[in-house]
Amino acid sequence: MTAVKSGTERHRGREVALQLLYQWEIGQRGISDPDPDETELFWKVHQVPNSRKVFASALVKGTLGHLKMIDPLLEESAENWRLERMAVVDRLIMRMAVYELVYTETPQAVIIDEAIELAKTFSGDEAGSFINGVLDRVRRQLGNR
Repeated sequence: MTAVKSGTERHRGREVALQLLYQWEIGQRGISDPDPDETELFWKVHQVPNSRKVFASALVKGTLGHLKMIDPLLEESAENWRLERMAVVDRLIMRMAVYELVYTETPQAVIIDEAIELAKTFSGDEAGSFINGVLDRVRRQLGNR
């Protein structure tokens, strides 16, 4: 992924990536078939610095490109929860975090903290604890690979 200078800018990039993934997830075509016109409109509406757009786009592309690995790992780590039963926002936050845990050099603690912060901003009161627990199990599983 492209380097973004500050932690704050990376956090904002994750927020934008989450918003784009959410738009696709609830759209008529769904996350598996994002509409290029919707994406273009998204970037017109969400005017962000180019470095943030590049980071967010790379995060979205990486997450979507690795769903076949990410989703089973999440289901295995989310005891008694199927992905389709999870809140959409929580599922998307965790998908992005798992992508970063596996495919980037970002420290694991930072990734999990960022996911919890996204949950505090965009999800319900219980989401942070749920996401923390699932991602911690993912982290431990990845350590065993």
